[in-house]
Amino acid sequence: MLKIIVIVVAVLVATILGFAMTKPDSFSVRRKTSIQAPPDKIYPFIDDFHKWNSWSPWEKLDPAMNRTHSGAASGKGAVYEWDGNSKVGKGRMEITDVSPPSRVTIKLDFLKPFEGHNIAEFTLEPQGDSTDITWAMRGPAPFLSKVMQVFISMDKMIGKDFESGLANLKSIAEK
Repeated sequence: MLKIIVIVVAVLVATILGFAMTKPDSFSVRRKTSIQAPPDKIYPFIDDFHKWNSWSPWEKLDPAMNRTHSGAASGKGAVYEWDGNSKVGKGRMEITDVSPPSRVTIKLDFLKPFEGHNIAEFTLEPQGDSTDITWAMRGPAPFLSKVMQVFISMDKMIGKDFESGLANLKSIAEK
């Protein structure tokens, strides 16, 4: 009986690992909303990490999180590092490219609970009296990430946070 259980478990693990190998080598998550405000009113909340605490969905998950700002005060070269509980982990963001008031590109390095190195990008496009804003993130999917994707959709997992953050940003910018 033990031999059968071991064989079943081995086949199950092999199936999961085999299926994980079919997952893409990279991932991309993108969410978009419309905000009733011009881009120049929204842009400062994105290119200044000091203002992220007013809208970022992760800031409220650990109010005691350690935060460090360095580099430029805002825009290209601004750096934000955090170290928090298991819900927010530890990581670093650096604004690597800007095109005010239409685009901010961020190098995003997660250190805990899992290491990951991604690119996040915000684009703002004026549409009459409103602005279409897109929050996107892309990066490599190492094998551990592929195994996780067998059970969890990265798009759904990260996408819900992007939707929450964009809703918070909308609420602040439309005041």
